[in-house]
Amino acid sequence: MSTQATQQKTLRVLIADDHELTRYSLKLILSTREAITLVGVACNGQEALEMTQEYAPDVLVMDLQMPIMDGLSASKKIKQLHPQAQIIAYSSLEDPQTEALAQTAPIDAFCSKETPTEELVTLIKQLGREVSH
Repeated sequence: MSTQATQQKTLRVLIADDHELTRYSLKLILSTREAITLVGVACNGQEALEMTQEYAPDVLVMDLQMPIMDGLSASKKIKQLHPQAQIIAYSSLEDPQTEALAQTAPIDAFCSKETPTEELVTLIKQLGREVSH
């Protein structure tokens, strides 16, 4: 019991983005972090939904604009099936309407793709801590 209390919980993270370079960059960044395990990389919302059902990630980094199923639609379905999953809407869109839409969707945080990497990693860890409580 004492070892479990002293060990930090490893966060299970899933990335969903239709841009290969973004997926690859996030995969590289997250795979080098302590207390983070990358459980999947999806290229559309449908894949993210399927991977969530298979791997039950704690935190999802979800692009909003993707083919087949967009990030907001996928987030709604994921939250219905896995309400404890924390979802970060990760978008390059600077449109205030997008951010307002994201605030009404079942997501837990909004993060611009312009955000420095360390801030995204910090946000993932913050949301991940909420899952474990």
